[in-house]
Formats: sequence, structure tokens, C-alpha cells
Amino acid sequence: MCSAFHKLTILTGLLLAGIAEARELRVCADPNNLPFSNKQGEGFENKVMEILAQDLGATVTYTWWAQRRGFLRNTLRAGLCDVVPGVPANMEMLRTTAPYYRSTYVFVTRTDAPTVTSLDDSMLREEKVGVQLIGDDGWNTPPAHALARRGIIDNVRGYTVYSDYRLPNPPARIVDAVANGEIDVAIVWGPLGGYFATREPVSLRITPVHPERDGAMLPMVFDIAMGVRKEDETLKQDLERALDHRRTEVDAILAAYSVPRVDAVATRAEQPR
Repeated sequence: MCSAFHKLTILTGLLLAGIAEARELRVCADPNNLPFSNKQGEGFENKVMEILAQDLGATVTYTWWAQRRGFLRNTLRAGLCDVVPGVPANMEMLRTTAPYYRSTYVFVTRTDAPTVTSLDDSMLREEKVGVQLIGDDGWNTPPAHALARRGIIDNVRGYTVYSDYRLPNPPARIVDAVANGEIDVAIVWGPLGGYFATREPVSLRITPVHPERDGAMLPMVFDIAMGVRKEDETLKQDLERALDHRRTEVDAILAAYSVPRVDAVATRAEQPR
């Protein structure tokens, strides 16, 4: 017969083994990139990952890295983390889940100014226009290319999504510029525009960019998924099941962050903010 001490030792060992085997959901994320993520866990991707971790019986842990050139190389590919939320569906260098939302570039204007709805609107030739630039080398986003194709260049100002990384929320500078009158129209990725437009001291309007595809190579609308390493089919399937199971909660998080939706979920993107 086992002594009480022996039983306690066995139970303690089993408990410790269970703790050791507890699942981690290791996320690669930017620590200063609202509305998507930050180190305080305030971004909508932070919230979505917490919901998925609950469904998977896992604990979320983060590898923090500024989301610019070298991000994937230094995080996911280095084996420091296993999933990157918020990537374009079917991104070639990753295995991606089914999309969990579909969003669009948007025009951001003041509500006391005329509405811009199209890349062919004559206002874009007459007003001061801001566009996002990505990368340390100033790589252009689809709206920037679309304006250049139309010869709209001289009145366009570029705002890097990285901006001054020492400041909070560096991508917000382009929306700030509309609010303070530095520019008249900004063309920004929808989740960023929707979120920061609600936080300015003046009333701003966001309107989806049309057309949704400008020529063969310039989409303005993207399906957004989660990415894992190419060989990690099991994690991809687990994430897809959790996303499907917690769909209502994920949609509620996106709505709370004013993410413009152009999928099956109703959006308030065209209403004044």
C-alpha cells in the first residue's frame, strides 16, 4: 500500500507534467501598431488571439518585433513564434487560414468637406491627398500607384506607416493630418482609418475606395487571414476551427474597432465618424 507521502508525490508529479504540457499559442506581433496590436494587448488582433486561445485551451505568448522589413525572418522563420495574425490570404511565403475578414482601402475626409467615393473623383486632382507608403524604401501601396497612373502626383503627400516608432501609434499620423487640415483626403487601409477616425477631435468620414480593383494588378480590397509556417498544417486547421467556432465573438471585436467590412458582415464604414 502506498504511503500518503508517496501518493502526494505521484499527484504532484502528474500536476507538474500537466502544467509542462499546457499548450502555448505563440504569436508574432508588433508591440506598437494599433489598431492591430501593441504590447499592452489593446489591439483587435490581441483580442482575437485571446479568444482563439481560449477555444484551443492554450495560453497566448508573444514575440514582439516591429512589423517592417525582416519581420517574418526574425520571428516566424526564426522559430520564435508560430502564428502571424492579420496577413493577406494566400500570402505566398506562408500557409494561411481561411480569411476571417475582408476589408478595403478607404477615403478619410472631414465631415464638413465633400465626400470622395472614387479614384476618378475630380477632387483628387484639386485637393491635398495623403497616401500610405510601406517600407524603409518608400514602397507604394495600391492607392499610391492608382493615383500615379492617373497623373495625380504633385498634390500627393506620402506618409510611411512606420513613421516615428518612438511615438505611440505611428500609423495614425496620416489620419491626424486630415483632422488638423494638413491634407484634405487620406487614402488608408480600412482598419487603420476606421479606428483612428473615431479618435480625432473633429468629425471624420470614411468611405470605401472604388473601384475595388484598379486595373489587373491593383486590388483595393483584401481577404485577411492568419499565417503559419508552410509545414504547419495542423496549427492552420486548429486556428480555422477556432475561428469558425468563435465567429460571432471575432466579428464583435472587429465591429468594436470600427473595421470596415466588405464581406457578408454589415458595415457602417460609410457613416460619419
